Amino acid sequence: MFYIFIVATYIPMINESIAYPIGAKQSEAKQYVSSMNKGQQAYYAEKSVFSTSIEALGLGLKTETTNYKYSWRATKQTAFNYGVSKEPQLKSYVGGVFRVPAKEVDPNAAKDEIKTILILCQADSPGAIKPAEPTYENGEGVCGKGTTQVTK
Repeated sequence: MFYIFIVATYIPMINESIAYPIGAKQSEAKQYVSSMNKGQQAYYAEKSVFSTSIEALGLGLKTETTNYKYSWRATKQTAFNYGVSKEPQLKSYVGGVFRVPAKEVDPNAAKDEIKTILILCQADSPGAIKPAEPTYENGEGVCGKGTTQVTK
């Protein structure tokens, strides 16, 4: 009976100790990609273009950590930010910053006003795979195939 008590007591603790590091590691990537999104948004507000360099965002972020590799891609309309897992058990992330006519998201906005909207998506499956980019549809960001929205 004593052995059953020990097993019943310690198995949940073992499971938590295994799960916690994965969650903490994924939190790093969520935070990095979210910061990159916000950095791109601020950069666009100041310069009316998206940055093609992570250094120009002034965030002090590394492009690679123990568990993730970070990258970005910018066009005239959109900036994409990636946190791609280097570990098979961790999920990857992708963020999008979309340049849109303000009238599409706020009917009271000025005619020529431009706004940016953000989205952060998590891969549905773990692995070192670059997630599909989100798109802009009907006034909002939409996560790409195989990803789920974490935040706007």
